[in-house]
Amino acid sequence: MAGLCKAIQRHSFGFKKVLGLQECWNSIIRLKFTKARIPPSLYEEQAKNHEKYGGDPEHPHKLHLITRIRSGLGRPYWEKKTLKDLGLIKAHHPYVHKNIPAVNEKLKVIKHLVRIQPLKLPQGLPTEEELTQTYLKSTGELVIGQRPPKTAHKKTIAS
Repeated sequence: MAGLCKAIQRHSFGFKKVLGLQECWNSIIRLKFTKARIPPSLYEEQAKNHEKYGGDPEHPHKLHLITRIRSGLGRPYWEKKTLKDLGLIKAHHPYVHKNIPAVNEKLKVIKHLVRIQPLKLPQGLPTEEELTQTYLKSTGELVIGQRPPKTAHKKTIAS
């Protein structure tokens, strides 16, 4: 940073003296390269988002259902590391994580690469015996019971 400011001072000394911009160049460069350009309003809690996404700030859900929807290729190293830390290696595969501040901070970093849904438990938590009979719907519901059979369409051959 200091080297960049000195290089500008060295190469534009005549220009600064003519216009009287002695300290202006230094402040512009320092502002551009050191100050965060992300508006603080982005990190403020917005009550309208709770209604939009169906969340309730008084009774938050306990588990997140996280699905990676975009690739980490071409992304900064800290986003790749966060994807690896959360285990989001395969795309379009749901992973379950706790709704705790440590996980939420990591999700804030990669929120543009993932889809976050609350894990809904309409029948409550399954017991150990029921774990083999549970399946996860694409809507984020963990259903206890046998998966409905897939209907196979038989093709009729006209002869």
